[in-house]
Amino acid sequence: MLRWIDVLKFAKYSNPEPPRRVERSEVEWQACLTSAQFQVLRQKGTEPPYRNAYCRLYEPGVYACRGCGSLLFNSSEKYHAISGWPSFTQPLAKNAIKYAFDDSHNMQRLEAICNVCDGHLGHVFPDGPEPSGLRYCMNSESMVKL
Repeated sequence: MLRWIDVLKFAKYSNPEPPRRVERSEVEWQACLTSAQFQVLRQKGTEPPYRNAYCRLYEPGVYACRGCGSLLFNSSEKYHAISGWPSFTQPLAKNAIKYAFDDSHNMQRLEAICNVCDGHLGHVFPDGPEPSGLRYCMNSESMVKL
């Protein structure tokens, strides 16, 4: 189980090795994503809170990266965080996500990025429920539920 200290170490020192890599040009990304998906995944945008596909969805399943199909989260780790975005306590695998410090918008946050295609997923915070204490606050546009 990952904890906040693990996520900080990954961001500061070295992220886990990805299981594979998917690399495309910006033109190729634009061709395979909608404009909203491209804005979130490739331009590090954020969708509006509460008005997104997976905020209130709690059906069983797995969430995958919309850019490359890599498995990211199991619905059993999803919880109602009252944040306006789908929130999870743990990724499906330790090497599914990579982390980077994000000081944009006059905030200090930890960005969650698909470890396979470098797509922006959202951010990770240390205010989630126990036992991990993590809240992976994700954009619905960056994922697809399988």
